Amino acid sequence: MNESADNVGRRSRRRPASAENKHAVFDRTRSYRHLRNPFEPLRVFSDDQVAAIHEAALLMLETQGMKVLSSDGRNIFAKGGASVDEATQIVRLDRGMVAAALATAPHEFTLHSVDPERHMPLADRLVAFAPTSGPPNIMDTAGGRRSGTIEDFRNLMKLCQSFEVIHILGGATEPQDVPVNIRHLEMTRSQLLLTDKIPFIFSRSHGQIADNFELIRLAHGISAEEFQSRPYTYTIINTNSPLMLDIPMADGIIDFAKAGQVLIITPFTLAGAMAPVTVAGALTLAHAEALAGLTLAQLVRPGTPVVYGSFTSNVDMKSGSPAFGTPEYVKAAFGAGQLARFLGLPWRSSNATASNIPDAQAAYESQMSLWGALMGGCNFILHGAGWLESGLTTSYEKFILDIEALQMFAEVFQPVGAAPSDLALEAVAEVGAGGHFFGCAHTMERYRSAFYAPLVSDWRNYGTWANDGAKTATERASEIWRSTLQRYVAPARDPAIVEAMDSYVARRIEAGGSPPVS
Repeated sequence: MNESADNVGRRSRRRPASAENKHAVFDRTRSYRHLRNPFEPLRVFSDDQVAAIHEAALLMLETQGMKVLSSDGRNIFAKGGASVDEATQIVRLDRGMVAAALATAPHEFTLHSVDPERHMPLADRLVAFAPTSGPPNIMDTAGGRRSGTIEDFRNLMKLCQSFEVIHILGGATEPQDVPVNIRHLEMTRSQLLLTDKIPFIFSRSHGQIADNFELIRLAHGISAEEFQSRPYTYTIINTNSPLMLDIPMADGIIDFAKAGQVLIITPFTLAGAMAPVTVAGALTLAHAEALAGLTLAQLVRPGTPVVYGSFTSNVDMKSGSPAFGTPEYVKAAFGAGQLARFLGLPWRSSNATASNIPDAQAAYESQMSLWGALMGGCNFILHGAGWLESGLTTSYEKFILDIEALQMFAEVFQPVGAAPSDLALEAVAEVGAGGHFFGCAHTMERYRSAFYAPLVSDWRNYGTWANDGAKTATERASEIWRSTLQRYVAPARDPAIVEAMDSYVARRIEAGGSPPVS
């Protein structure tokens, strides 16, 4: 669980903490690697309403269609039977075509890591967590808000490696000190050398995707054919709401589908701005856009692993700014989960907040977001740790605070025993009326692993906490990320594989890299 002895103390409610019992060491051995959510997903719509949303989305695709800016994308749609108007770039999909495409999409699959123990299945009630992805800015309590650097990106990869509750990697922060034509090379190499977890890559051009695929292939030491035989990486495909698919996103769908890699098709719809003001209307639009992207992927390669992505929230109608962790966000998450299950696909959601610093607002908005996603039955959480400022900033302290929240959800998912020994009749008899359970045999046998031991929370009384510096949770989080980086150990790598990756990056940088497509 990556907890230090300084952060796993537990104080009794009847006795003040002393210097001797302040930081008891606990042996918590439960694994967070393959989490299963045991709870029935919450619902906001009836089955009939879900079917109605799906029908409305199909009607939208048939009558209004999607504007597809990629000529390759339009050609693939046309060959698949869609009606394409080249003058307007509008593609109209009939419902039979969409249904046929969805029939080939796998309902579950496994992402493969360089470490077989890190393989991550996306299926049914399994849950995977990934960090925040893509903010251009970074923040910490000492340095404040600034542009992200490659050092920051690498630090965040080290933190991802250090906490087991992070299963899959993300874009973390965009290193603004690395030119965009070679940024993808440095980011992917850093992911592959600093962690043994599943890498994320941006879909920004054919050349950048090809470079990233080659680095991942080299890291695994496999042939091009083996690489295309199973998923090793994933990307996020965002539509341009309303009803548009741009060139990088359409081309990304094509490249990933050809290679058999995972596509998370995620319309980003903000109710009241680029989507209808009602939750149902925003979800209908998002569902139509997701269906278009999912269909394109299956037209390229039937059986392409796809995830139904959702990122629907609302705006502040006074300022137009995005809002996250709102009641509408939670309801939209529940509804998106129902739509994903209606299609039989894994579902991606997010941990999001509009707060500008890691404060109480960030905490309660993130908690609301996580409740919406996880109690709605989500399989994949992106932006799970570190997200601030509506996605414009990654915070080191927020990363640690989010790790605490993710670990607590992971503990909520653990089964609760009800065997005779758990019912504790003998312990109650031993203690008797008016006694306490601190020293009874049942407690002594179990206390080291009975409860979740926090990473950040401080449960000591006021006097003890004040005498120890009166540190806030954010201040404690700052100490934790710094000490975690000091303890970080890189996973072992075959020197020949490292040399092959380094040589490839050097050659591609020498050749000028590959620019993104706008």
